[in-house]
Amino acid sequence: MPQYAQLRGHEIYCYEWENEGEAVVLLHGGLSKTSSWDYIMVPPLEDGFHIFAYDRTAHGFTGDQVGSLHFEFQTREAIAYLEDVVQEPAHLIGWSDGANIALMVAIARPDLVKSIVAIGGNFHYSAVMKPFGDVLISPEDQAEYNLISPDAPHTLREKALRMNAIWSSEPTLSVAEISTIQCPVLVMAGDDDVIDHHHTIELYEAIPLGQLAIIPGTSHALMKEKPDLVNAVITQFLEDLSYPVTRETVRRTNNQLA
Repeated sequence: MPQYAQLRGHEIYCYEWENEGEAVVLLHGGLSKTSSWDYIMVPPLEDGFHIFAYDRTAHGFTGDQVGSLHFEFQTREAIAYLEDVVQEPAHLIGWSDGANIALMVAIARPDLVKSIVAIGGNFHYSAVMKPFGDVLISPEDQAEYNLISPDAPHTLREKALRMNAIWSSEPTLSVAEISTIQCPVLVMAGDDDVIDHHHTIELYEAIPLGQLAIIPGTSHALMKEKPDLVNAVITQFLEDLSYPVTRETVRRTNNQLA
């Protein structure tokens, strides 16, 4: 059952699907929450893995803190969660902002990360192909926020404005930083994703143990549009993290393991 837990002086809303398997941590998207996608991601994995998730600070059921929406803050929080709650290296499955955080954790603390599934991620803000303009809050979104968030109702619009400013200037990782990630990474995107495909391919090619999956007929919400296909690709990746051996190497030739 989900419940609040203290994480270094702040209450966060945590989920856990107990199993004796290796740890998997789900990292939801920006201005989203765990319950927006756990019903899709958990069922194919819960029999083989010990799944953890949490609503990041200022998201879902978890209250806000100063500076909480910045990627540096959220990366520190993810590291603390892995150290204090998961207490072992984990496979990270992140969507959108969650994918970016997973990459940043792997750079800062490679000892905590076994593998990454980066869905619709971008290591640099310039890859986003749409402007962040006016904030429109639907009555349905406001009603849900009023029901679940510990923060005051008016803060939903304020968070959206803060997040738009952050998405316009963060993250700012370099290819050189991305190339230091040594764990297996599955880079996923929709064929009509909001993240520029050139950037997605640059991310894939920079990671020594990278694999690439472009899901046809999908957008940035690929896991909701074609959940069976997305989960089949993720499951196959997690079940075999060995270095890919293909009939003809082209891109992987320079990264061939000894």
